[in-house]
Amino acid sequence: MKSKIKVTLIFLFLTMSIGTLSAHGEVLQVDSDFNGKIDQWHEISEDGQVVKIEFDTNGDGKLDQVDIYEGSKKPRMVKLDRNFDGVLDQFQFYSNSFILERVEKDSRFNGMVDRKEFYDASEKMIRIELDEDLDGKMDVFQFFDSESNLIRVEYDTNRNGKISRWEYYKGEQNLQSAAFDSNEDGKQDQWQYFSESMKPEKVEFDTNFDGNVDRWEYFNSPGDLLRVELDRNYDGITDMVKRK
Repeated sequence: MKSKIKVTLIFLFLTMSIGTLSAHGEVLQVDSDFNGKIDQWHEISEDGQVVKIEFDTNGDGKLDQVDIYEGSKKPRMVKLDRNFDGVLDQFQFYSNSFILERVEKDSRFNGMVDRKEFYDASEKMIRIELDEDLDGKMDVFQFFDSESNLIRVEYDTNRNGKISRWEYYKGEQNLQSAAFDSNEDGKQDQWQYFSESMKPEKVEFDTNFDGNVDRWEYFNSPGDLLRVELDRNYDGITDMVKRK
């Protein structure tokens, strides 16, 4: 929450200096640490409102933080250059009451936003979206509960804008089950269930894509296939069992 502390201090400074502004908007240049170098630029509107504040936080002569106010008393957006290469690579979006709502990151520092984080009213992260193949589209979606535990991950494995794999977690990020859409019709047709040791326990299939399971595979504790049950006429009743 470093940016919040900085924002509060700057706002107090502006309230003391606002009387020196002219009728036209201007930019105040500030040497915040009194070392003889300008490290903050405060853009003020004609009516005395803060429009934008730019920072050089590490004194290298390059901007590495921009706070945008949009008429609010506190920033609605904060832009950061996390690796100080002169390129802004993180964008934080806030509510009117300065509650963090979303963060967008260029996590690989290649000029593309590939990670988005979403937060609830208490600033707990509830979702992460990732663009793993850097095509400009998010293809992995992670969901968290109120205690910030991972509960579900959805994948667009075919990069067509449709979810085709779901993973469900419990406890300390232990994979409990997974589901797949193998024919890209938007419906799950394969389900895998795992033990606490991450070994498969059961796999279910909807082989004719009618929404009903018609093949079951069961595994022992080491993960070896024990038997296969089939519903060959799709009436919901097992009519063949194969044992290994």
